[in-house]
Amino acid sequence: MRIVFMGTPEFAVPTLERLVAAGRGVLLVLTQPDRPKGRGGHLAPSPVKEAALRLGLPLHQPERVRRPEVVEFLRALESDAMVVVGYGQIIPQAIIDLPRLGIINVHASLLPKYRGAAPIQWAVANGETNTGVTTMRINAGLDTGDVLMKCETPIGPDEDALQLGARLAVAGADLLAKTLDALESGAATPIPQNNAEATYAPILRKEDGLIDWTLPAPAIFNRARGFLPWPGVWTWFRGQVFHVWKAQIAGPGEGICGALIAERRRLFVQCGANTRLELMEVQQEGRKRMSAEAFLNGMHPGDSQTLGRTS
Repeated sequence: MRIVFMGTPEFAVPTLERLVAAGRGVLLVLTQPDRPKGRGGHLAPSPVKEAALRLGLPLHQPERVRRPEVVEFLRALESDAMVVVGYGQIIPQAIIDLPRLGIINVHASLLPKYRGAAPIQWAVANGETNTGVTTMRINAGLDTGDVLMKCETPIGPDEDALQLGARLAVAGADLLAKTLDALESGAATPIPQNNAEATYAPILRKEDGLIDWTLPAPAIFNRARGFLPWPGVWTWFRGQVFHVWKAQIAGPGEGICGALIAERRRLFVQCGANTRLELMEVQQEGRKRMSAEAFLNGMHPGDSQTLGRTS
């Protein structure tokens, strides 16, 4: 089978590696152009580009995949199938029509739930207890194509989006291998999605991470473990941005929502519904991450401090 692979993030790397290990004919890897990264703004390759170079695969990084010269370049390859895993650009119909077996997408949810750019993060942030991966044939809609296969897995009660993403990346590679085998043998049975059951996982914005301390502690905890690696969850402390990188549910408590409570070198915050959250790892604006104990030693916040916009 002659395959063109399109992907960009770390999540896509296990699938590319599995294709190569299985002896699939990867004709070309398409990934996003190098982008500025870090404080210095130096151009950095995508994880998929690094993997493609390591595997010795042909590589192309078009700024816009829909440009006519890119479409014609792909047409000339005469691929049997294309595989897309988090490529980061909308695939035009002119490319969708090219491969004989279609374009197969590995999506990190149980479609039609959590269509969109951030299914792992939103599933965790919303407190879901199970999720999975889906292979589907791409069409012109947003993750609306026919489902080929699914694989389901529970979400651990303390599992964060990074941990879950690593597991789903491997599961997605396994599922794609089975999907390609079924397509090749003619055993695949595409199933249309029920649009009435669809939910969405839009691209994350910085403001999604702003903590509402009137929410119950479990809801804030879910968002803290879900919105990783970006934007995290954050609030205000003494007029500056204050990130909460690790936390745990602490049980019942009463007080003003957002109030800091220091007890025996541990740091708690009062939340809605008479619940409390214990802060484990925090970061003040312009400083490094630190444990809650180190924060207490350095800042001496006291029990009269309140997190939020009015701090």
